Amino acid sequence: MAGRINDDDVKAVRDAVPIDSVVSEYLQLRNAGGGNLKGLCPFHDEKSPSFQVSPGKGLFHCFGCQEGGDTIAFVMKIDHLSFSETVERLAAKAGITLRYEEGGYNPSHQRGERIRLIEAHQAAAEFYVRALESPEAEIGRKFLAERGFDQDAAAHFRVGYSPAGWDHLTRYLRGKGFSDKELITSGLSQDGRRGPIDRFRGRLMWPISDTAGEIVGFGARKLRDDDNGPKYLNTPETPIYKKSQVLYGIDLAKKDIAKASRAVVVEGYTDVMACHLAGVTTAIATCGTAFGNDHIKILRRLLMDNGSARVIFTFDGDSAGQKAALRAFEDDQKFAAETYIAIAPDGMDPCDLRLAKGDDSVRDLVEPRTPLFEFALRQIVGRYDLETPAGRAAALDEAAAVVAKIKTSSVQREVAVQLAGFVGILDQEFVVHRVAQLARWARDKGGDNAERGARRGGPRAPRGAAPQQPAPGFSGPALNLRSPAHRTERELLKLALQKPALVSPAFDAYGVDEFTAPPYAAVRQCIAEAGGAEQGLADNREYLVAVMDAAPDNTVRSLVTELAVEVFIGKTIDETYAGMQLVHVRLRAVDRRINDVQGSLARLGSHVAPQDLAAAQNEVWVLQQYAQSLRAHGAAAL
Repeated sequence: MAGRINDDDVKAVRDAVPIDSVVSEYLQLRNAGGGNLKGLCPFHDEKSPSFQVSPGKGLFHCFGCQEGGDTIAFVMKIDHLSFSETVERLAAKAGITLRYEEGGYNPSHQRGERIRLIEAHQAAAEFYVRALESPEAEIGRKFLAERGFDQDAAAHFRVGYSPAGWDHLTRYLRGKGFSDKELITSGLSQDGRRGPIDRFRGRLMWPISDTAGEIVGFGARKLRDDDNGPKYLNTPETPIYKKSQVLYGIDLAKKDIAKASRAVVVEGYTDVMACHLAGVTTAIATCGTAFGNDHIKILRRLLMDNGSARVIFTFDGDSAGQKAALRAFEDDQKFAAETYIAIAPDGMDPCDLRLAKGDDSVRDLVEPRTPLFEFALRQIVGRYDLETPAGRAAALDEAAAVVAKIKTSSVQREVAVQLAGFVGILDQEFVVHRVAQLARWARDKGGDNAERGARRGGPRAPRGAAPQQPAPGFSGPALNLRSPAHRTERELLKLALQKPALVSPAFDAYGVDEFTAPPYAAVRQCIAEAGGAEQGLADNREYLVAVMDAAPDNTVRSLVTELAVEVFIGKTIDETYAGMQLVHVRLRAVDRRINDVQGSLARLGSHVAPQDLAAAQNEVWVLQQYAQSLRAHGAAAL
């Protein structure tokens, strides 16, 4: 195995790849003020953004789930990579060649599993693209041409062809240095009677990329009648490919989805191609599975759940498409975006529509018209005989239960009124009351509310209105941020992490015991072990990394990143403001010491030795003089 990556190279990678450019590959970021950016956390579900990125410090922190760290920590967490795999991946992005402590440069066979699998898929994609130009692939080129896709379109989407032989790709990748084990693990090959053979043979190939643009799998379309396999064959589940967590075209569409606050969900690879070529560059598709929770999470992070966001589903008009729409509506409430459904005339999909009526018809198709809730409710209501009282009652019971799931009360009422019209009940308030009653019953069961309460997280603002419990691993009283002492200690630590020049060198003379909140004392200890706040004057990023490395556990490390990106209470952060925090923390520490000494003397009474009494009285006098000087002269007396 390769040795430990050289520390200087790790630092070079960390400095070379801006954290905001990496994070923005996975979610939309917006200005949060103070030089920070914000977005919806990719590590837990939330409705409002509590995930902050500080490009200047190279850090991220979520105030909801407390995840935090630098660029390397983010990639490790979101892509489930080891430290060395992450550094290797970021180094490749930055064009940095890594050195290893035990044996020089990293040979390819020593690279992490995920990186090797990604490299195998990239090599396979290049192989398939070249194969599409072969005489054998004429059937594939004809298939594309009949659907309106020329050579340029195929190249743009990196469409390829898998030769019909047993092991063309397998032999090619072996020649590139990939082992049989890697080929089987990647899903590109499968076990045959005499060794690995190609999984995909004689098919059109679409590469499937993750949000970061790395190829993680393929979708393969049958071309010949003698192919006994399914019409579409996808990569099996592998360490890098989970069909419920990928969306075809997301790498091409993500920027426009974020920019336009709009996403178009279609059903197939050719539909994505048709939409993009027609100018609908926000189109994406699922890969052989229903649109589900993980897909919603991907889109929510790009859409940022703002009020103008739109998600348009273009399901086929057949019964399968209608079922898909109803499944999507069941998850509709997990979007803050408004959701719509678009069904083309005669049930055509976007690819067929573009062929029959041109690009304008595709663009017109995806203009929001029918809200998804309306389509879903009409599908439910349509199953009943609304000419009879029993039919209307049954339709209302089923549809009202769906409307009751709508979380926003004003929207719930509006949809309930529309439901009354769909069912043909003139008494709208009766339907509104019925829906509200079902919603209350669901809440009373506790499940939804309890889960929502458990998920709800927001920034721990320094002005918090309620006492906070100590973080796991800390002892002592609850952290009450209405306490002036705790609030000031927090501000001082934020200054020491974010603006060390304003508090150095005075801060480094402060003892851990001057911080009364155990979590803050733990952070102060980390700063001390990292060499003190003065270390931040030369290189603030390396200083923050050193502070995080000094943390004894993830709880303390999370608090470090939280304090390193949190905005200050004050409006003007200068030497005067910093001096105030330094003085307040020191003054309270002095007053506590005076009270401790005087309390000890009171408890001992006449039993104290004369020399001990004199020493204690002298200490109190000195401390009182120091406190008086701090009150009179501020930071100048430190």
